[in-house]
Amino acid sequence: MGFLLRCVFLWAMLQRSYMQIAVPATEFNCCEGDILLLLDSSGSVANYEFSRLLLFAAELLRPFSLGRGHVRVGLLQVGTNPNLEFGLDVHNNQESLQRALRSVSQLQGDTNTEVALSVAQRLLTETEEKVPKILLWLTDGVQPGDVDKPMSELKEQGVSVLAVSTVHGNYQVLQRAVTPPLESHLYSVDIDNIEIITEDLKEAIIKIIRAERLRVVHLTSHSAVLQWRPVLSAGSGYYDFRYNTVEKTSRESRRVLPDTSSWVELTNLQPDTSYTASLRPESNQRLFNTLSVNFTTLPDVLSPAVVSVSASGPHQIHVSWGPLQPARVQRYTVEYGAIPAGHVRMVTLHSQQNSTLLTGLEPGTQYLVTVTALHVNGKERAMSVKACTPEAALPALADLQLTPVGHQEVHVAWQAHQEGLKGYWLSWERENSRSSSSKPSISSTYLPSSSRSTRLTHLAPSSRVCVSPIYSSGRGDGICCNAERHSDSNRWG
Repeated sequence: MGFLLRCVFLWAMLQRSYMQIAVPATEFNCCEGDILLLLDSSGSVANYEFSRLLLFAAELLRPFSLGRGHVRVGLLQVGTNPNLEFGLDVHNNQESLQRALRSVSQLQGDTNTEVALSVAQRLLTETEEKVPKILLWLTDGVQPGDVDKPMSELKEQGVSVLAVSTVHGNYQVLQRAVTPPLESHLYSVDIDNIEIITEDLKEAIIKIIRAERLRVVHLTSHSAVLQWRPVLSAGSGYYDFRYNTVEKTSRESRRVLPDTSSWVELTNLQPDTSYTASLRPESNQRLFNTLSVNFTTLPDVLSPAVVSVSASGPHQIHVSWGPLQPARVQRYTVEYGAIPAGHVRMVTLHSQQNSTLLTGLEPGTQYLVTVTALHVNGKERAMSVKACTPEAALPALADLQLTPVGHQEVHVAWQAHQEGLKGYWLSWERENSRSSSSKPSISSTYLPSSSRSTRLTHLAPSSRVCVSPIYSSGRGDGICCNAERHSDSNRWG
């Protein structure tokens, strides 16, 4: 009785399928890619289960536009020997595909999935067409064999592997076989409820092979680059491309592009403006859908939009700006002066220059730098920044000489640059009189700028003597010498 009910149910499902074929569903031109059905047709699959899998595949594929430039479908059966029921280029319309799926007969025999996968690999990778490729494995999950290696090779070659299993077995094998994510690419379902996964699996397939034929790949305030996946073969026709503002504020522009085209660049667009563009492939071989896209150009950018400065020394500053717009700018002027009330100087530069070096500046001074662009339309745009020059390097001590004049005494003499000099800072190691074993202490003193020498006493053995010039803006580099105590020493320097 149960078998009879199943037969009646299957007959009803087949009748429903035939009725749906008589009234085709709306096909949508969303996708482009290859789908190869790998159908388990071995003896482990019941005839009823096999028929339900075919009905499931027919419903799953019904909405897609078929043929080159759209979706190509092939069917490979798994048995003792693989059987290619039909290749990827056989069916160019739904009526043909649905009729072929209704006429498929089960192979029976062993489940030799490994050999079938070698055929699948050749079918999906031998073509040079760079379109997404899917292997949809429909199986009862019973002992598919060692499929890990061929499945890995398919995935390495860019094929997306999806699987539907009607038996909850060998789940780990199926997990390793499919391409992530598992939640949308692997389904285990009872054959009587298989229709509940149709929409989810369809969405997963669409996500992989969706063809965004006409899309904006680069956009500026005055230009746009549009790209599409070519659908015309060489010598078969042309592309009719048109664009205009959404508000129709100007006359529609039209271009006829050769059949080898896959992109177009639009120039002289208005900034911050919405446009609509359409692409109609024209061919005497078949009818293609018109593709369209809307986009909005970026707001206008007038130079200078950014100005940067960097100190190149105490007397100069490097200034640069952008963007460089030689076709829209007549000339640039750079004005600079010390803050708050320094003399303002100006440099005029041609439109192809976006940097300059400002020289003759004072060290340790803050400057206001203003870059102004005179545009060809008579408008001016200016941008100002502040910049500081670093302090000038302080002169170092010119010379240092140490001359012994007695036991633990030394005469120290030096030379230094006099401009801005305030004095000298001396430091030396002094012998500690409290204990002969204790470490020497550090002594220091400040001498006026008129000093050129001094005498140091009670120096520790091998005392290190340092002298540094002091200027109004800081300390310059000093010199250090060791005062070695030898009976025959005359001078150290």
